Amino acid sequence: MTLSMHQASVPVLVRALSNLREVLRKGEAHAVAAGYDPALLLQLRIAPDMFPLLRQVQIATDMAKNACARLAGVEPLAFADDEASFHELYARLDRAIEYIGGFTAQQLDGSEGKAITLQTRTDGELKFDGQSYLLHYVLPNVLFHCTTSYALLRGAGVAIGKKDFLGSARRPA
Repeated sequence: MTLSMHQASVPVLVRALSNLREVLRKGEAHAVAAGYDPALLLQLRIAPDMFPLLRQVQIATDMAKNACARLAGVEPLAFADDEASFHELYARLDRAIEYIGGFTAQQLDGSEGKAITLQTRTDGELKFDGQSYLLHYVLPNVLFHCTTSYALLRGAGVAIGKKDFLGSARRPA
C-alpha cells in the first residue's frame, strides 16, 4: 500500500494543530487557576533571540495551511498575524484546521513532483519537489513550532505531557 500526499499531509497537520490547540487550552486554564493573566504566557521565550509562544503558533499554522495550498496549486489563505490572546489563537487554529481539512485527495495526490519555490527570511530561495517539501521541510517545521510551544508551556509549569502533545492514540478514520 502506498502513502498518498493527502494522507501524509492533511491528517498529520490537522492532528498537530488540534493537539497544539489543546495544549494551549491547558496553558490558559493553568494561568487562570494560578491567578495570573494568561496573556503573560503568550510572550514566553526559552532564549531572548527566539520568537515567543504567540509567534510559534502563528508560524505553525502558516506553515501547515500554506503547504496544503502550495501542493494543491492554489493561493494560500492569508492570516493577519494580529492575535493577542488565547481566544484569538484558538480562532486562528480553528480557521487553519478547517482550511487544511478542506483539501481533498484529488487536490493533493500527484503533487509529489510539483516544483515548489519559497523565499525565506533566513535561507533565501529554497527549491523543492512536492514530496521533499512536505516530508523534509513542512512537517519538521510544523512539529518544531508545536514542540517549542509545548516546551514553553511545560517550562512554565503547565501540567502537560507527551500524551497531550501526541493527542489520542486512536488513528483517524
